[in-house]
Amino acid sequence: MLPLNEAERQRLLELARQALEESVRHNRLPATEESEGALREPCGAFVTLRKSRQLRGCIGVVEALKPLYQTVQECALAAALHDPRFQPVEPDELPELRIEVSVLSPVVEVTPDQIEVGRHGLLVSLGERRGVLLPQVAVEWKWDGRRFLEETCLKAGLPKSAWQGGAKIQAFTTQAFGEPLAVENSPPRAAGGGRG
Repeated sequence: MLPLNEAERQRLLELARQALEESVRHNRLPATEESEGALREPCGAFVTLRKSRQLRGCIGVVEALKPLYQTVQECALAAALHDPRFQPVEPDELPELRIEVSVLSPVVEVTPDQIEVGRHGLLVSLGERRGVLLPQVAVEWKWDGRRFLEETCLKAGLPKSAWQGGAKIQAFTTQAFGEPLAVENSPPRAAGGGRG
């Protein structure tokens, strides 16, 4: 996994925010080119959107197919507009959303007893089906290793016991970081409801 310094982490958050704003307002990504450094290295990543600490979208790429900065931008757009669990993000929600980025290590095949809850994310696959859960999910829900495996199987659309019979189990680690809990300089929200 790429060892990112604080400046690189902040830059990725800036790029994710720009991609989020541009995609929600104009359904496109900003034209950005990172010229050098770790952000140009191919790497998998996930972008998670939270609104009042509740999940609002999460999309990622496990494989290192594109430069990291580009993966993060594309995942920010996809989390906002294409997460099938949620309606697309509306422009009036943007000030309330907090972005989290998880940069992934390469995946490695593991046995169930090698899984460390809180350290490992999981990828379980069988045939065309595959499910991925980030390390922080198991911590957030206080799952043990067995429950983490079962939930990853269910995410793949497999029986929860598939990890015991034939499914491939892979693990990865992440560097996870996010925007501050309260986005600075957000304009105050007007009273009342409705969509803009």
